[in-house]
Amino acid sequence: MPRQPMYQQIADELRAQIESGELAQGSRLPTELELGEKYKASRNTIRDAIKQLTAQNLVETRPGQGTFVIVKADPFVTILSSVPDPDAAEGGVDPESAMYLSSVTTEHREARVSDPRVEMQTPPPEVALRLRLAPGQQVVSRHQERFIDELPWSLQTTFYPMEFVTSGKATLLLMAQNIEGGAVRYLKTAMDLKQTGYRDWITARAPDENEQRFFGLARDATVFVIFRTGFDQTGTPMRVTVTIFPADRNQFIVDSGEVPDPQYGPG
Repeated sequence: MPRQPMYQQIADELRAQIESGELAQGSRLPTELELGEKYKASRNTIRDAIKQLTAQNLVETRPGQGTFVIVKADPFVTILSSVPDPDAAEGGVDPESAMYLSSVTTEHREARVSDPRVEMQTPPPEVALRLRLAPGQQVVSRHQERFIDELPWSLQTTFYPMEFVTSGKATLLLMAQNIEGGAVRYLKTAMDLKQTGYRDWITARAPDENEQRFFGLARDATVFVIFRTGFDQTGTPMRVTVTIFPADRNQFIVDSGEVPDPQYGPG
């Protein structure tokens, strides 16, 4: 059997160290210089070995920091096809509804949502279109960071038409605190707006700098973006919730018809 190229031998040895835990998840690999000295190899050979590991999704290179072993998160699975929930904190995807892929039970999960950061702003074009707003119209936005077992799970921002506040009927949307009973239920009480349904529109893209920092992602990682538009009893959009999910720790289920609950654990 022909001898493998040097870069492949180095990649195989490093992969074995990663799989055995000798190189722990999240740890930094030795520098190219250190690896070159250890394996008596050129810098280009070391770089080819790192490229091999990167292609296998075992390591990631962070500019100015080095190369790190990727942390393999136990994926959260979220069912998107649930009945519209008036009790959802901001009308988005509830962290309590997410389950681990490796364990459908919820016994070891702890969900946490930050207090909202409230802004009055001109919305991004994709939000303005979904809210059917004229150019230049402003909205109230409520942004929250969401965690499961202290692992950053998602970033969520909900946008509401400014008229909800300027009418004097829904001024609690301006408060930088969670609304008791949920914002959707609050709007039903304050404005007689009943959410009768929502539409989820799912896209994917590379993370921006803030998302890279919050989720600990590489620049070439992928995030899912779910635009959830809630509609009132007249068919008018009443809010748009934009939720960012890193692809390395999130999966989604969409059910149709009568199906049993997911069962992917033992038994």
